[in-house]
Amino acid sequence: MSVSKLFSGKINILLRQPVRFRRTSLGVSPHLGLSLKQKLEKFGPKDTFQKVDIGFAAVAPSRKEELEKMKEYIKARKNDPEFLKQVKDRKVNISPEEVHEEWIDQYAVNQIRTIADHYGIFEHLFGDAYFHPIVNLNIDFTHNELKIPVHKGNIIKPEEAGSAPSVDYKSDPNSLWTLLLTNPDGHLSKTDSEYVHWFIGNIPGNNLSKGKEIFSYLRPFPPKGTGYQRLVFILYKQDKEIDFSKHQKTSSSLNLDDRDFSTYDFYCEHQDSITPAGLSFFQSDWDRSVSKFFHDDLNVKEPIFEYDYPVEYIKPQTWWPLREPFNLYLDKYRDPKQIAKEYFLRRMKKVHPFEPPKYVLKYPGAYRYNRADPDRDPSWLFREKLKERLKWGRVNDF
Repeated sequence: MSVSKLFSGKINILLRQPVRFRRTSLGVSPHLGLSLKQKLEKFGPKDTFQKVDIGFAAVAPSRKEELEKMKEYIKARKNDPEFLKQVKDRKVNISPEEVHEEWIDQYAVNQIRTIADHYGIFEHLFGDAYFHPIVNLNIDFTHNELKIPVHKGNIIKPEEAGSAPSVDYKSDPNSLWTLLLTNPDGHLSKTDSEYVHWFIGNIPGNNLSKGKEIFSYLRPFPPKGTGYQRLVFILYKQDKEIDFSKHQKTSSSLNLDDRDFSTYDFYCEHQDSITPAGLSFFQSDWDRSVSKFFHDDLNVKEPIFEYDYPVEYIKPQTWWPLREPFNLYLDKYRDPKQIAKEYFLRRMKKVHPFEPPKYVLKYPGAYRYNRADPDRDPSWLFREKLKERLKWGRVNDF
C-alpha cells in the first residue's frame, strides 16, 4: 500500500467528524450603538444628590505625621533599658485615661460620625445632612451611687436614667451653646415626630445650670414590646443669644403632647444661628420602672405591643421522635397552664417577703457560668439553666 493512500484514509476520517463553531455576539455595531453619554442619560440614576455637611470642618490627622511620631516613640522605647526590663517582667502599666485622650484627639470625630451613620442618627434626624462631632461630650448618669457613662450606643435601662445626667465638654466661657435630648423612636401616636426629653438653650460655656431650660429632663419610657429606642444628645454652638420662648410650653412637663418635636424643623428654623458640634447617644428598652412611670407619673394606661403569632401546628406524637430535644418535645403535648405554674413556682422560690431581690447581672454573658455538679447535670439541663440565666428562649414567656 502506498504512503499517499494510507494518509488519505486518515484524513477522510478526520474530516467526517462534526465541528461546531460557536458564534459569539460582539454587540451592536459602533455606528448603531449608544455613546457613553447617551447610556448614562438612559440607564443612569435619575436623581443624583450628595449629603450636605452642616457642621464644622473636621481636620483629619496626617497619616505621615502619625507614622513619624510612632517611629520616634518606638525608637525611644527600645533605647530605654528600664522600660525593656518592665516589659520583660510584665510590669508595664498603660493608663486608660491617656489612651482615651489620644483616641479623642485623633480618631473620635470620624469614628463617632461613622457609628452615628450606622445607627441612622443623621438620616432620621437631619435627612440628607450630617456633621462631624468635633466637641466631645462626657455624659454620666448616676444610679445607686454608681456612675453610668453614655458611650456611643450603649444600653442604659430607664431606671438607670431616671434623673438628669451630668454633661461636660470643653468650651470657651464666652461662647453660647444649646443642648437637646430627643427620642426619634418613642412617639406613641405619630411616626414622623419625636419626643424632646431635655432642652437647654443659651448655655454660657459648659455651665448648664446658667442656661435657659426650655424643657426639663424627662426619663426614657420605651413601652413593652417596642425593643430598643435611641436617645440622642446633640450639642449646638450658637452664634448669638436666641429667643427660644416659642418652643417653651406653660403646661406640665409631663404632658407628652407638648413635647412633640422635630430636629429637622428645629434646625431649619435656626440654621443661621446654630451649628451642630457634639453628639452622643444611648439605647434603652423596657423595664419594670416604665410601668410605674406610666401609672404614677403620666396617669395613663401603659401601652403594650405584642405580636399575634399564628397557632403552632403540633404533629401527632410518636413513640421514638428523632432529632428532637425531649424536654421541649414533651412540653408540646402538656397543658400550658401546668407549665406556667411550674415556672411561677420556680420564680417564687427566689422571692423573699422581707428581703430585697438579689442583684441581677446586667451582662450575664460576661461572667463565667460553671455547673453546680458537672458529674450529675446532663448537657440538656446545663443548657436550660444557662438559657434561663441569659433570659433566652421560652423563659421570657412566663
